[in-house]
Amino acid sequence: MHKILTRTIFTLFCVYNVNKMRDKEFNLKPLPLQVNLNTVPILLQLNKSSRALAELKGEVKTIPNESILINTLGLQEAKDSSAVENIITTNDELFRLTVDDTYVNLAAKEVQNYALALSKGFEEVRQNTIITNRTILLIQQVLENNNAGFRKLPGTSLKNNLGDTVYEPPQNPQVILDLMNNLEQYINRDELQELDPLIKMAIIHYQFESIHPFYDGNGRTGRIINILYLVQKGLLDLPVLYLSHYIIQTKSDYYKHLQAVRDQQHWEAWIIYMLKGVEYTAYQTIDLIQAIRQAMNLYKQRMRAETKFYRKELLENLFKYPYTKIQFVEEALGVHRNTASSYLQTLTRLELVRKIKLGKSNYYINTSLFNLLRQGYEIPK
Repeated sequence: MHKILTRTIFTLFCVYNVNKMRDKEFNLKPLPLQVNLNTVPILLQLNKSSRALAELKGEVKTIPNESILINTLGLQEAKDSSAVENIITTNDELFRLTVDDTYVNLAAKEVQNYALALSKGFEEVRQNTIITNRTILLIQQVLENNNAGFRKLPGTSLKNNLGDTVYEPPQNPQVILDLMNNLEQYINRDELQELDPLIKMAIIHYQFESIHPFYDGNGRTGRIINILYLVQKGLLDLPVLYLSHYIIQTKSDYYKHLQAVRDQQHWEAWIIYMLKGVEYTAYQTIDLIQAIRQAMNLYKQRMRAETKFYRKELLENLFKYPYTKIQFVEEALGVHRNTASSYLQTLTRLELVRKIKLGKSNYYINTSLFNLLRQGYEIPK
């Protein structure tokens, strides 16, 4: 009798949870929120995060060639954001892909697609100063290399590591489209809800991930939207603050807080979690930029003192990517191939770059930059 009662209770519990899960399809409300988000804990963390972000914005200006930071930090974000989705590659594989046309690595290619999608999105925002559904569709299309667009078929659900469904996003194509149109308005019309952009970024990220509008690529698209929104709002001039490494380090908290908003409307904890990510990531990025600048100054001094061919374009070429090759130097400096080869051989002898041979081609690694980008960091407890 006890076993029968236990099974009955368990069955009723499962039915309740399944019905509750189905209800979620209709419970995702359009924005703006009818919730007070100007609480003391949120505002205290917002002050720290805003200060850190302002410092980062100033630090970015110390690197005169913006492509150095866009390329180097953008590729790191691509690697980390893809790792959140269990697309794993190494820095060596990723950077090799940028210089070796014959190299085949599917994971690295997906990461490279992410970097391209980020670049395309940044170009759109810089040119149009708005983030539209067209922008979001373009980002996902480049990421996934298809044009499937927003979901039109039911059956999408989010599962945990055990295979249990934890959330079922909207299934109706018209509901998805309506929510995305509403999100587009919320992103671009500040009068809909007067909140600090950093708080709105957290709301936008939650809403996008909960709509889950695509068959694939939602997480990576959502993380690209984060940085583009900060650029759109003028909090950064370049897309250099990336939260993916923070999310990897705190992955269980990320999903826990997302789900707590869906289940219990625990907005405060979610907002604070995202704001802390901005603070930690901003300071780590500042440290990295300062280290890159110091390395560039060292290379500049040694090239001026120990070679006869120092040129600004050559220095910048060495720091756009950790790997370079003769062809890149030819194009950057407008010199003959033999001259470019001679420059790189001299830099190799000075141990400013390390020469490696892959097949019939030679590649040159800026070991200082490579090591800087390889170093990770831990989130403070």
